[in-house]
Amino acid sequence: MSVQTNNARIVWKGENLNFEGQLGSGYEFDLGGGDDKVGGSPMEFLLAGMAGCTAVDVVLILQKQRQPVSGVEVEICGVRAETMPKVYTEIDLLYIVRGNQVDPQTVERAISLSEEKYCSASIMFRRGGVKITSSYRIEQE
Repeated sequence: MSVQTNNARIVWKGENLNFEGQLGSGYEFDLGGGDDKVGGSPMEFLLAGMAGCTAVDVVLILQKQRQPVSGVEVEICGVRAETMPKVYTEIDLLYIVRGNQVDPQTVERAISLSEEKYCSASIMFRRGGVKITSSYRIEQE
């Protein structure tokens, strides 16, 4: 069994708190802090990572269950502590699933499996004591 590793590189642009980032896959992005930031903040990227992680799981599970899904969106909102370190204390997710006659129970099960078994990001936040709530909406096409 091999250990899976991921990597990223962050380089300060030399001005203010703006950085360039590159993921091991080669994807490049801007990352910033402070008032003049260029790109997303590190804490926003944490939320985006969690939303992306669970979205991938939900799509895969719904496809395996042969649900007629044509679109999935995940909206995520995090509440941070007021004092340092300003960690996330609460995260709320809204799953929007589009399709024709998608079964609500299958959507609920896919979300539950993702958040409790498959999505590493969700599980890390939960183990860190973050209160996570989720809801979903099915939009018929």
